[in-house]
Amino acid sequence: MIRNKSVLAIIPARGGSKGLPGKNIKPVGGKPLIAWTIEAATKSKFIDRVVLSSDDEHIINTAEQYGCEVPFVRPKELAQDGSPAIEVVLHALQQLPYYDITVLLQPTCPLRGAADIDNALSAMLSKNAKSCVSVTTPDKSPYWMYTVNGYDRLKPLLDKELAAKQRQELPQVYVLNGAIYAIFTEVLLNTRNFVPDSTVPFIMSKEHSIDVDYQLDLDFVEFIMQQKST
Repeated sequence: MIRNKSVLAIIPARGGSKGLPGKNIKPVGGKPLIAWTIEAATKSKFIDRVVLSSDDEHIINTAEQYGCEVPFVRPKELAQDGSPAIEVVLHALQQLPYYDITVLLQPTCPLRGAADIDNALSAMLSKNAKSCVSVTTPDKSPYWMYTVNGYDRLKPLLDKELAAKQRQELPQVYVLNGAIYAIFTEVLLNTRNFVPDSTVPFIMSKEHSIDVDYQLDLDFVEFIMQQKST
């Protein structure tokens, strides 16, 4: 608990993955990928319960081996490529007792640690916010991004004048890294949105923000873990 508020962590991990088949249980750093998120959640000072939402027997068995509860099996219709994350979380909440705060932890962010989770929750409560999401700085500023118009010509996505400026002159921007979504459950149920008004950011390093989608991402995480262990 944090400030007498109960906290539930939900780890969503479906079986189908097109970019990297079976990625949630792929080995990295001597453990299945999902194990890193389970361990971070169970080591949190504030999380009261950690549950898995999955449709896949192999993921379920792996999660249970690492101490994660699996009180239900996710319906197949919520385990498709286009299944919205919010629907997965709302389904999980329907199966469980009420907790004041819900935290969504994607298993594809193995370098996010327990301290990151606790600091995000602390930021939300200390700033009297409805929610807190983790962010990091993007590799390229959106002010340098372009679209292509109907005449096959580049058009600045945002401000044309800012597109010509140096990086140091551009406004600081952040991107959601997918590692931590923390929100008061009542707010989530009412808004069906993890980033409602009055959301505060928890800024994470690029290293802790790596999100595994492809084998190259997994190889990079493996490299970082090896460097830390030496």
